[in-house]
Formats: sequence, C-alpha cells, structure tokens
Amino acid sequence: MWSWIPEFDNPERLWTLALLPVLIIAYLILLRLKGRVALRFTNTGMLGRVVGTQKRWTRHVFVAMSLCSLVALGLAYANPLGTEKMPRERATIVMVVDVSRSMSAEDVSPNRLDAAKQAAVEFVQELPDSFNVAVVAMSGRPTVAIPPTTDRGATERAIGALELEDGTAIGDAITSALKAVEMAPPGEDGADDAPAMIVMLSDGTNTEGPEPQEPAAQAKAQEIPIFTIAYGTQNGFVDIDGQRENVAPDTATLKELAELTDGRAVDADNRAALANAYRDIGSVIGYEDVAKPITATYAFVALGFAVVAALGAVFMAARWPR
Repeated sequence: MWSWIPEFDNPERLWTLALLPVLIIAYLILLRLKGRVALRFTNTGMLGRVVGTQKRWTRHVFVAMSLCSLVALGLAYANPLGTEKMPRERATIVMVVDVSRSMSAEDVSPNRLDAAKQAAVEFVQELPDSFNVAVVAMSGRPTVAIPPTTDRGATERAIGALELEDGTAIGDAITSALKAVEMAPPGEDGADDAPAMIVMLSDGTNTEGPEPQEPAAQAKAQEIPIFTIAYGTQNGFVDIDGQRENVAPDTATLKELAELTDGRAVDADNRAALANAYRDIGSVIGYEDVAKPITATYAFVALGFAVVAALGAVFMAARWPR
C-alpha cells in the first residue's frame, strides 16, 4: 500500500517547486496589465468581435491545470517513495504463554491452557519456515522453554510440555523474552540481525516481580513490539484452596504494553476468537513496509493535468463560429 505523503529519494530536487509562486505572481501581473490595455479600447463591441468572447473562469482553470502539472513533475523529479507490504524473509518471534494457575479455568473448552497450546501450535505452523521462534513460560518465575529456532517440531514439543505453575510475573516475562531475542542465531553471510517481536498471551494480572511498564520500555528502546492477547472471559473462575476466585483477564495492562511498544492488543474469549487473534497478529508480523519508487505515478498525474491544460489552450486559441 502506498502512502499519500511519500518520502523522496532526492529531496534536494524539490527546489523546483519554488518556481510555482513565481509563475503565479507573473500570471497575476499579466492579468492586471491586460486589464489596463483593455481600457484603451472605447469601442467594446469592436473589441468583442476582434478577440471573441471567453469566460474568465475557464481561463483560470486551464492555467491552474498547467501549474498542477508542473507541481506533479517537480515531485516526480525528486523521485518519491511509497511503501508496499512485503513478506518478511527473516524474523525472531518470542511467544510468551501464561501458565499461571488461572489458566486451568474451563470457561474456554477444555480449559484455557490446553486451548492456548493448540492455538499456539497452529500459529507456529503458519509462520514462514525462515522465522526463528522461541517460547517463554510465564509464571511467577518465567523461563525460556526453548530458545529461538527454526525447528518447528522442537518448538511444538516445548509448547506441549508447558504446565501450570504459581504466579504471574509479566514484567519478568518480558525481560526473559528480551533475553531470548539475544539467543537468536546470526544471519547467514553476515546478514543484519532479524527484526524481533514478542507475542504475549495472558489471562491475568501481574502478581509478582516488577511492574511490566519498565521492561516494556526496554523493548520499545530495542524496537521490539509486544503483541498481546487478553485471554479468557470476564466470568472465568478457578477454585484455589477451597475458594472460588474470578480470573478475568487484565485487558487494560495488556493494551497499555502493546501501545507502549507499537504493538497490537487483541482479546479472545473462546477458541475461535483465540485462533482469529493469532491469525490477526500473524498477518502483521509476517510483513514489513518496504520503500518502493512511485515516480511513474506522479508522472502520470502530471500528464493528466498537462492534457487538460493543452485542451484548454486549444479552446482559448480557437475562433469558434458565432
């Protein structure tokens, strides 16, 4: 998709647009001089037969088309660049999966954790084979279940081995995800480091460790966006030590983390919604904006204005029968 406000490969060439106000001023001066000359002819009937009749507004329109054509040509001369979404060739994706006790809630069949595992595996299978994928188990003590790898079988086994643990330390989980990014293997032939993204699924609030905003700011500084999935229903519950506790997802915190890091926040309260959430995120992280020259587009616009201006010149020069 191209941007309507492009960047320019040669912005120094935009100086040509400085000619536009000069031409406008010159046109206004000529109009004034022409008006003074017209006052010398007292016989307006004879003047009309000599120069013919012409609507003033049409002349202004055709001149404006000429100026617009020059503007478009000036922009084309500066080599404008648009953006087009292209599939990424390489990337490191760190999947952070909440494994706190609240994930045993059965408001999502058969329970939150099992449904999350299945959706995570399907998400990994849809990623390009060249993407490195890591998994972080988020509990009170987050751990890197598997470092970044292109081995999809190993990644799926790591997801399947996730088990319930105590606590939810969102901030520490982000820190672990950033460490996992550093474990990514280097690109071939000295290629630059692949862009990294964190995909976090959580159904609860931060209960342990530091507040997540500070680690999120570190992710922002490293240009690593966090995509969050607020998982579960507002009426979800678990029985702990004989007491029933509500385990509604903390959508506000997850949305804040996504916005802070230029990621995206989505909600999922059932298996279908979770699959759609992963699909939505996958459509974003699988592509990148690539600069593309769009000089031809501006040249075509300039041609259109020039054609209209040329037709106007013919119209003004012709002596139409009366």
